Amino acid sequence: MTEKRWIALILALFILLGAIYAVTTPVFEASDELWHYPMVRHLADGNPLPVQVFDPALAGPWNQEASQPPLYYYLGAALTFWLDTSDMEAIRWLNPHVDNGIITADGNNNLAVHNPVWNPLQGTLLAVRIVRLFSVLLGAATVYLTYRIGREAVPDRLEIGLGAAAVNAFMPMFIFISGAVNNDNLAIPLASLALLLLIRMIGKRYSVTGDQCSVFSVQCVGRWVLIGVVVGLALLTKEGTFALLPLVGGTAVLSQWQAYRAKTEGGDLAWRQWLAVLGRGILIFGLTMIPALLIAGWWYVRNLNLYGDLLGWSAFIAVLGQRAHPASLIQLWSERRGFMMAYWGLFGGVNIPMPAWIYTILNGVLVIAVLGFVVFVIGRLRDWRLEIRDQSPISNLQSPTSNLQSLISNLFLFVERYFALVVCFLFASAVVYGLIKWATTTWSSQGRLVFTALSALCVLLVVGLVGWLPPRPSRWIVGALAGFLFVVAAAAPFLWIQPAYATGRYTEIANPTDTAVTFGNKMQLTGYELAQKEAQPGDEIDLWLAWEVLQPMARDWSVFVHLTDPVLGVPIAQRDMYPDQGLRPTSLLRPGERIVNFYRLSVPDTAVAPADLALNVGLYDYETGERLALPDGRDLVMLDVVRLTAVPGQTPNPVSVNFEKGVELVGYELEPRRAAAGDTLDLTLYWQLNQPLPEDYTFFAQVVDEDTTRWASQDLPVPTATWETGQVIPVPMTLILSEETPPGVYPIIIGLYTRTEDGSFARLQRITDDGRPTDDFLQLTLVRVD
Repeated sequence: MTEKRWIALILALFILLGAIYAVTTPVFEASDELWHYPMVRHLADGNPLPVQVFDPALAGPWNQEASQPPLYYYLGAALTFWLDTSDMEAIRWLNPHVDNGIITADGNNNLAVHNPVWNPLQGTLLAVRIVRLFSVLLGAATVYLTYRIGREAVPDRLEIGLGAAAVNAFMPMFIFISGAVNNDNLAIPLASLALLLLIRMIGKRYSVTGDQCSVFSVQCVGRWVLIGVVVGLALLTKEGTFALLPLVGGTAVLSQWQAYRAKTEGGDLAWRQWLAVLGRGILIFGLTMIPALLIAGWWYVRNLNLYGDLLGWSAFIAVLGQRAHPASLIQLWSERRGFMMAYWGLFGGVNIPMPAWIYTILNGVLVIAVLGFVVFVIGRLRDWRLEIRDQSPISNLQSPTSNLQSLISNLFLFVERYFALVVCFLFASAVVYGLIKWATTTWSSQGRLVFTALSALCVLLVVGLVGWLPPRPSRWIVGALAGFLFVVAAAAPFLWIQPAYATGRYTEIANPTDTAVTFGNKMQLTGYELAQKEAQPGDEIDLWLAWEVLQPMARDWSVFVHLTDPVLGVPIAQRDMYPDQGLRPTSLLRPGERIVNFYRLSVPDTAVAPADLALNVGLYDYETGERLALPDGRDLVMLDVVRLTAVPGQTPNPVSVNFEKGVELVGYELEPRRAAAGDTLDLTLYWQLNQPLPEDYTFFAQVVDEDTTRWASQDLPVPTATWETGQVIPVPMTLILSEETPPGVYPIIIGLYTRTEDGSFARLQRITDDGRPTDDFLQLTLVRVD
């Protein structure tokens, strides 16, 4: 089959898959679509751009997306302005209990509620799908541009260009995003087009040299202006495309070096010529930025006027939220698993995964590609070194200045020869670096956020995978990878995405305990099954509930399941969701329907044991907190008791909570757990060092409320430098409750810190079981104040 037919086939398959994803993924169930689309609708209704607020509670339905550059939203508005989307508030029916970004065993993945009687071919549902299909076409443009960049990168290896396009086209996460309303869908092809235009400014088939590339020649100026237009459009779509600017500047300088070198017939440039190259490169960069600023500059001036910063990040972060403490590189590295899942394919609200073995295979391919790319680069450097040594060896008799000029010239020659790969590598690196900086502040460790450089990443992956191999095996390897990705991508909508939103997942209970508990004469609990009646801290407990609908309901009642501590009288584990795994609010249920729900409750590692935990169930209105009453006036029913036994250990309430520097909390004891204002709480913490601690630390314990008001606290200096590794050390602490402590249930938080040379506090961060540094405190347990 010819090259043109291959790329046509890849594009056709991508458009087919993209359309399937766009149609099968429920509206507002694609990553951030429930915030991106309200921007489209707001502009389609003829409104001006919204002014972002600094309070997430007051943000509009677009949430943080009002801080994003608006070009994509304007295009979406132009496609849908003729539709009546006044039903958006009804269609955008948010699930208040959704486990957004959390993979669960018991569902509740849906970001929104979907009424099966809604007509998908009218109003908001139609508008969203129109913008989705437009996004699919933008994705097809990205795939084609990836192919063109791959052909420029390694012109004599057809399988690399086609392979990069196929990897791009069949990557499940890229198809998923392409089938959604998301401004990435315009930013990616614009960034890819800018890369291709830059590559062609240097490529031998397209470059103009000598007098042809005079700063003021029509041919040269026109091409740079086109680049400026594309960059301006990219900057008006997504701020991550700022990574293009240094590449534009570097390409401008390199193009002028080409022009001067052509005049000298390949000879080295004198220093004054190097200065001229730099000056002309800067001039061309400025020329290129004129159309870019004319297109996008107003947006950044607006940000500066409204929010005090060019990028508008202050408002964006205020609405989005940020980490309690900036993440270290170690912490970001520990988040790599979720990052890669969201790169290859993590659907819904980044909470619907593919099977683990798929990620294992794809990550293995990536590791091989990285190693292969190193081999590829080393081979090219070795060949280049031999070539320049034969052509223009650096002589010991030459002056240091001449040698330096030769080194710079040789570097430019190398970059010129492999310019496409160099540009791909630099752009991908810049985008990844930008995300790292962003993720240190916000919870943004998602691989899809580097898709701005996806064309470059796909080319680099395929070059690393097969660029160092002969063509024949390369074609088989690339074909196998493309085929695997295609099969996974084709299966995803039907095996993982659609089933996550299918109602009636559970139809009966295997071994039910019959009940007949009626709530408000609206819902009757007809039976339940509790998988286990004994547990330990850290365990998971499975529960099935069977319901029958008695009456139509205008209000939406949420089911709550609590494991309640007998001393505190509050739940230590709970699960709240709409019926049918969160998919069907009670206002959609009809009398006579029978529904079975599955719940998985997680007992905290720090739960006090032994204890008899009451298993309580009820229904409540999420908006008002009102509960449905039983006939006897109670607002919940206790179905059973779960016996919580202590984990075997040498301390009371054994736990294993790790902090930095090998500090581990292995147990604790609190007396009393129920007190009055002014009472004294005796807290004993049992610590163990897993490695020597060379300095002394201060331990803190605090009784706090929701707004971090401290009702009791103690900071206790401890000579930890004298502790022996492996020895369990009890640290007794005393917490005196303030006389003004209001009645309520309060968490007790603990941690440890030292003072730095500048007098600031340096707390140790807690380390999760999978090695991720997290908060610099631990919410240990609760205390009730009467």
